[in-house]
Amino acid sequence: MIHDATNHGTGFIHHINSCENMRLLVTGGLGFIGSNFIRYMYSIHQDVEIINLDKMDIGANPANLRNYENDERYTFIRGDIADRKLMDKLIRKVDAIINFAAQTHVDRSIVNPISFFYSNTTGVLTILEAMRNNNRDVKLIHISTDEVYGDILEGSFNENDRLKPSSPYSASKAAADMFLLAYHKTYGLNISIVRPTNNFGPYQFPEKLIPKTIIRASMNLSIPVYGRGTNIRDWIYVIDVCRAIELVLERGGSGEIYNVSAGNERTNLDIVKTILTIMDKPKDLIMFVEDRPGHDVRYSLDSSKIRSELGWIPKYSFRDALEMTVKWYIENKWWWKPLVNEKILHPTPWRLRW
Repeated sequence: MIHDATNHGTGFIHHINSCENMRLLVTGGLGFIGSNFIRYMYSIHQDVEIINLDKMDIGANPANLRNYENDERYTFIRGDIADRKLMDKLIRKVDAIINFAAQTHVDRSIVNPISFFYSNTTGVLTILEAMRNNNRDVKLIHISTDEVYGDILEGSFNENDRLKPSSPYSASKAAADMFLLAYHKTYGLNISIVRPTNNFGPYQFPEKLIPKTIIRASMNLSIPVYGRGTNIRDWIYVIDVCRAIELVLERGGSGEIYNVSAGNERTNLDIVKTILTIMDKPKDLIMFVEDRPGHDVRYSLDSSKIRSELGWIPKYSFRDALEMTVKWYIENKWWWKPLVNEKILHPTPWRLRW
């Protein structure tokens, strides 16, 4: 259900009271967070229709949603968000867009920055142009990242802090955020930005830290840790992020940014040691390797805005969620075995040619 609300003199925007009977365009829905979001939405909204647009690039996996392939509420389209004609066509058909589509692996961006700019910045600009010219009533929820702020040694970033990205990946995401805010202000488009901290959970591509650690440990391989493992990230279970996105979709303000964090700050070394403990594997599997260039020391977000304005709080504790994640990877080797190879599990992937 939708109703109009004044947009500070720029026209009208649509606020969504319920996701029932809505048609959503989810971009990048075969990826980690996108597929979890689609599964989550179908688990609590019986009448929502979802069009999943995915380029099927690195990180996308049709197996993530194979149990919905024959669901009449679900439509899959293989395509690129940077395809202007396709986006013009699809945007006319939907009530809202949730944009997960992006290349996300920092190590790969160090090797091949241009492809990240194309996917993460040009792709977003194409969506915005399609909205501007074809459907100004549609609501766009864009999934950004905490990495656009850069690192912070003390305290936490809030939504008004300046952006200072450190990698080609985070720079491409920051550029996209700037275009989004500019299109909101100039054209009055209904846009909200979600900036979560490090996600983890089922269906995460094996090259990421937590699944790579679980998989390598299950194979009794050494566990690579960059530098001395002192880099700090704030970790959040993917379903808590899906819950936050749903709230922003229903009640988030136009032109607003929402940080999403759970307060689970851990060093990379702590993460690896905890996983090895859960799996009852020896700590001498840990292997310290050369640090990657420009490796941020610490990420930390203040998420008091989404907590106070929209009532979101994380549901899952870090330890319980990590144990569930370990269990999922151990019990679902069918999912990750076709994905792993020497490059995906490489100790220093930023040194490889992709």
